[in-house]
Amino acid sequence: MRQTRREIMPGVFLTCLQTDKFRTGILRLDLVTRLSRETASQNALLPSVLRRGTVRCPDMEAMAARLDGLYGARLEPTVRKLGEIQCLGFTASFPEGSLPGGEDGLLGQMAALLGEALLQPNTRGGLLLPGYVDSEREKLLEDIRARVNDRAAFAQLRLLELMCPGEEYAVDALGDEETAQAIHYVSLTRHYKALLASSPIELFYCGSADPDRAEAALADALITLPRGEIDYDIGTDIRLNTMAEEPRVFTEEMDVAQGKLAMGYRLGEAMDDPDMAALMVMNALLGGRGTAYVSSKLFLNVRERQSLCYYADSALDLMKGVLTVECGIDPADYDRALASIEGEVRALQAGDFTGEALRTARMGVSADMLALADDPEALERFWLGQSLLGLEYGPEELAALAEDVSREDVVKAAAGLACDAVYFLRGAEDDGDEED
Repeated sequence: MRQTRREIMPGVFLTCLQTDKFRTGILRLDLVTRLSRETASQNALLPSVLRRGTVRCPDMEAMAARLDGLYGARLEPTVRKLGEIQCLGFTASFPEGSLPGGEDGLLGQMAALLGEALLQPNTRGGLLLPGYVDSEREKLLEDIRARVNDRAAFAQLRLLELMCPGEEYAVDALGDEETAQAIHYVSLTRHYKALLASSPIELFYCGSADPDRAEAALADALITLPRGEIDYDIGTDIRLNTMAEEPRVFTEEMDVAQGKLAMGYRLGEAMDDPDMAALMVMNALLGGRGTAYVSSKLFLNVRERQSLCYYADSALDLMKGVLTVECGIDPADYDRALASIEGEVRALQAGDFTGEALRTARMGVSADMLALADDPEALERFWLGQSLLGLEYGPEELAALAEDVSREDVVKAAAGLACDAVYFLRGAEDDGDEED
């Protein structure tokens, strides 16, 4: 698999993975911008509005017919949050292989459609269509309101909102209901044009075509892209220390059958000069969700041996320098579960883990990295993260680095871990049950 990266236009960067491994080619386009409470919902709404219709395909029916004519290709709007960066755009997927017109012909058509969706939306008087904006805004509001239905994900969202007041990291990728409700087609059009002029663009192609051909197709598709003063200074502010000496504790009540406990840690001094491999192995030892999960401390000790939770795992955000732990518990076990998790973190910092556990964690991280080669969309996420972090090594190199992580490396990575906030979502009837 051959990886290349180049700037093909001012502020437009293309990452190519040339491979014959997949039958489906992937093209992705992301406008990269600052995550902000004021603009997050506008950014989340834009790809869906643009996807509704273009000059050549003015409505969804025409767009569907065009995609059918491209052998069932797909074009999906996307939005995501990476640290304090918001990425919005489209993912296109299309068959590769022996097709009329050849592989590169289909690549060119998909690149053209991607550029058309971004640059030639169906407008009236230069403005995005009010009906499209209103319709997609209602769908966005439904998605925002529906976040509460996944209690575990909602607890994680609330943890970050309460843990990071004043930090853009507290903002969700979809924004919030109040700002989404206020979106108007005129203001959205103005915001859209400003984004096109100032946002860096990340392009990704994974498929069999030569990178030069992919570059030519995409450069041609984006030839009318307006460029003004590009905002290259987009990144994430990393807070090394906790906001208070003791973790801030937040409790909320909702109709839940199972309590949701979420804890947020700052990585501290480890973010001065981050060792990505060591941090990933440290997370795998604690409770990471990858291959090594069933041998992690949270799974073996908190869940299995002490039976204090229904599930427990940890997640690492290297963009922000935050580690989160989440678990589902019986509310009666809250104090014990909290103390047990904190104890496992202290044990990690003291190097209190077996050589076998370390080997399993190293192998798990390495296996997870190597497994990315089987999933083009996972590869896209990986390389976008590397680009935003300013790193150049690929999954194979990171897998090799993980296999060399030592006990001392893990202890150093865990040394600055400090709990900044605890969030507990419990049932409204739990207090009454305890009093009985």
